[in-house]
Amino acid sequence: MHWEQLLSLKRQGDKAKRLRKDQDDTRLGFEVDYDRIIFSSAFRSLQDKTQVIPLSKTDFVHNRLTHSLEVSVVGRSIGRLVGKQVIEKHPYLKEVHGYHMNDFGAIVAAAALAHDIGNPPFGHSGEKAIGEYFKTGNGNQYKEKLTDKEWQDLIDFEGNANGFSVLATSREGIEGSLRISYATLGAFMKYPKESLPKKPTAKICDKKYGFFQQDKAFFTDVAQELGMISNKIGNDIGFERHPLAYLVEAADDICYTIIDFEDGINLGLIQEEFALEYLIKLVKNGIDTKKYNQLTTKEDRISYLRALAIGSLISDAVKVFMENEEAILKGEFPYSLMDKSQYIAQMNDIIQISIKNVYQCKEVVQKEVVGYKIINTLLDKFCTAYHNKIEGKASNYDTIILKLLPERFLHQKENVYDQLLHICHFVSLLTDGKALQMYNIIEGNPN
Repeated sequence: MHWEQLLSLKRQGDKAKRLRKDQDDTRLGFEVDYDRIIFSSAFRSLQDKTQVIPLSKTDFVHNRLTHSLEVSVVGRSIGRLVGKQVIEKHPYLKEVHGYHMNDFGAIVAAAALAHDIGNPPFGHSGEKAIGEYFKTGNGNQYKEKLTDKEWQDLIDFEGNANGFSVLATSREGIEGSLRISYATLGAFMKYPKESLPKKPTAKICDKKYGFFQQDKAFFTDVAQELGMISNKIGNDIGFERHPLAYLVEAADDICYTIIDFEDGINLGLIQEEFALEYLIKLVKNGIDTKKYNQLTTKEDRISYLRALAIGSLISDAVKVFMENEEAILKGEFPYSLMDKSQYIAQMNDIIQISIKNVYQCKEVVQKEVVGYKIINTLLDKFCTAYHNKIEGKASNYDTIILKLLPERFLHQKENVYDQLLHICHFVSLLTDGKALQMYNIIEGNPN
């Protein structure tokens, strides 16, 4: 892969080539990506979507929006640091093409901002709930009407693929959705493959999938335009990662490891003394003992250590990337950056504590159960009503149910796969609170 191709400013529908050296630096195309994402309704909905604790009203616990903003900030820092070293290593990028180190930061920041934009209500349990509705619930009735790959899209519903749809899928009157630059879309694609074959290799790029069958043609166009390396044969589609996708993933890994841990401390699910022991292992070489001992509150002590920990992990991610840049450009780096971090043992210790004390705590489990029920009910009512309407056999109840759909979801889709994915997309874009409200209305509990 070649950096000048990977940093493409092209957008869906472009007729003319966009050159970096012709860009207005006061309104750079990659920064436009960031603006379009942050002003989108899908991004705004993240303010009421679960990060750790579903339906939490506690002011110091992160939701998907605050998490995404923090990942974006960390991603920008990693991107700029990498960009500085890449341009020093490949000076033609600046001298011939006009790229700057901040371009790398802007691309990674925009992709990181959007990294959770396709996640459904109630966190990762929401993804599983959608999949299980089709795999083991009433949605199983549609299996014989779909291809194997279409069916896999539904039973293994993936927030990353849904996010690509949010960013890129055209709808009536809106070509290319947000029309994000190809470079940012490439950096967004953590898993640049379709849903089948599932996990064909142990490589990180094959861990999950990154696009639905409805988006296959455009996804392939983006990957080929960027010069990403194909790694599948026959009718299967898959590519090695865009190099900047490693940086987006690293930013996410750093934030959820440290900040979910911090949330657990603030919620009282992890004892401060226990937490400090683990965080100090990450920052022992950079801690100012005198300053630390002057901090009098738990919040200040945790904040100080969190900032140092994130700084240490950012520096390490940049180091790992640059040490492996040539292998990454050849598509020969099958790991995440943090898998090769000098702090991998410390990060794993923190994650294991978070799993035990936070992700599996009673409040989380109880609300995940509620989330499953809500999503199953919404999918069943809307899929049934929508399908019956298109088949010409809608009941009066079906007609009433469909009146709850927003206007842009009333357009009819031609085939069963598109119909079902259309409803999944609608449910996935609901906030936790809106999903609960709609469930209560359907169940006859409007208050």
